[in-house]
Amino acid sequence: MGRYRKQVRPSRIYPRYFFLFLRPRFLPPRKSKMPLKTIDATVSTFDSVFDEFGSEAPKNKVNLILFLADKDPSTNLSWCPDCVRAEPVIYKKLETSTDDVALLRAYVGDRPTWRNPQHPWRSDSRFKLTGVPTLIRWENGAVKARLEDHEAHLERKIDALISS
Repeated sequence: MGRYRKQVRPSRIYPRYFFLFLRPRFLPPRKSKMPLKTIDATVSTFDSVFDEFGSEAPKNKVNLILFLADKDPSTNLSWCPDCVRAEPVIYKKLETSTDDVALLRAYVGDRPTWRNPQHPWRSDSRFKLTGVPTLIRWENGAVKARLEDHEAHLERKIDALISS
């Protein structure tokens, strides 16, 4: 109803059906949103889930990996304040994207696990994580672009990462 002009009552000047011609017959097509494909992994399940993610990657236009801190079961919030701030922004941008997006959410563990310098994703040569959240664009078996913890909540940077 909001896309049509305001309805005006027919008067003596205009015939009853005159106002039907003021409304557009066909609305312009809207860009349809593509469903967001999400897969979750932990440190222990990452290798098998990542292999599945890699095999499905050619079917998607955009493949992203989001490294996040685990959620506290009592509050259902992450222990990482940057993750709490960035997660809703990232999901909003990905859900409104018209591209076919696949997202692998990798949970790094609790705070002591993540703070360990020998954490598997800190020392992994593919990812070289330094902080969470980290959003990575994955293409052709390698990192194409990334957003680190201090910039993962910025909408313009997320848009640039998706469109790059």
